[in-house]
Amino acid sequence: MNIYERFGVKPIINAAGMMTRLGSALMEQEVLDAMNEAAKESARLDELQAAASKIISEITHAEAGMVTAGAAAALTLGTAACITGFDIARMNRLPDTTGLPNEVLMARHQVSGYDHAIKAAGAKIVDVGIPNDTTPPGEVHLATIYDFKSAITEHTVAIAYAPRPGSSPPLEQVIALGRNYNIPVILDAAAQVPPVENLHKFIDIGADLVAFSGGKGIRGPQASGILCGRCNLVAAAVLQNLDMAGDSFDKWDPPSFLIPKEKLRGKPQHGIGRGMKVSKETIVGLLVALQNFSEEKFVKKAEHLRLLLEGIAVRFEGVYGVEARTTEDYPRGYSMLEVKIDKAKLGRSATDVVLRLKNGVPPIYTRERYLQKGLVIIHSVNLDEETARIVGQNLYMAVTGK
Repeated sequence: MNIYERFGVKPIINAAGMMTRLGSALMEQEVLDAMNEAAKESARLDELQAAASKIISEITHAEAGMVTAGAAAALTLGTAACITGFDIARMNRLPDTTGLPNEVLMARHQVSGYDHAIKAAGAKIVDVGIPNDTTPPGEVHLATIYDFKSAITEHTVAIAYAPRPGSSPPLEQVIALGRNYNIPVILDAAAQVPPVENLHKFIDIGADLVAFSGGKGIRGPQASGILCGRCNLVAAAVLQNLDMAGDSFDKWDPPSFLIPKEKLRGKPQHGIGRGMKVSKETIVGLLVALQNFSEEKFVKKAEHLRLLLEGIAVRFEGVYGVEARTTEDYPRGYSMLEVKIDKAKLGRSATDVVLRLKNGVPPIYTRERYLQKGLVIIHSVNLDEETARIVGQNLYMAVTGK
């Protein structure tokens, strides 16, 4: 009996990939060992975050960085930093921003449910771009840099942007606009690694703050993330995340290179980030996973996973009404297996196959985004030799009906 069964929960094989609802990516043993070691002793969290900042800065090329309780927490804390700066009174008010500049600009076609993370800090999202005609379903009216420029007011505190292929306006234009008006640009890059180079690409381009998930491609603890960027903004975010009880301001000795005490007029109370606190074990686990996420190691791992998928794909050679091919989640990312089902020829649909996998032993969950196109998608990130064998066997039986 494993730990899940001990609590009455049925273990599954997550072949859907880095989905939070399914536990996201599995951690490597070295990360688990580091977290276990960290749990056996105590440390000051401000000093641990300062140590994390050095490592994150080296890898991301940012001035500073911190470990957060996921990418959503990084967006909330980054937005809070843009609203407050080092103003302690403002920190103590959030999320109440009555009378304060609190507008965050975002292209209308990028607005989504993830924006709750930004609004949680007390920000008001301003949708940028107005369609000049009725846009057909499935299409979007792309915002231009002039739409952003015209939306800037004295209430604007930040520009939020999701760097995806084809995003408009181009990131470089948005960053240039932000620099021209002294408005920070926050990037939601939660799922944008791999490729490994994206860890520093956005900072190199000039983004002021970047939020990454730690529990997806990096394969750190699921409830971990990274906020990296300009030192003053990261410091303001740290101040609103740490437990600020304890010593009086006069006796308080925070790590000076991360938290500039001389710029503060006192200590903030427990801030907007109190409910997003991150444990010492999570910080250590994320740092070890981040250090292990090198280009050389990733290429080797990705190739191994691709071969596992090809071993599954070969089972479907010659199966009438079925085509199987390997592809990538993102360019230079983890591999996926696409199994295309022709219902008319096979006599069963992709949905039928997925349901049989879910109801099998063990339950296998796949990526279901393109079921309407007849595609069953197997993501490689959580596979090893044994789980790949089980997935391949059960998938073949589900497809052929055997």
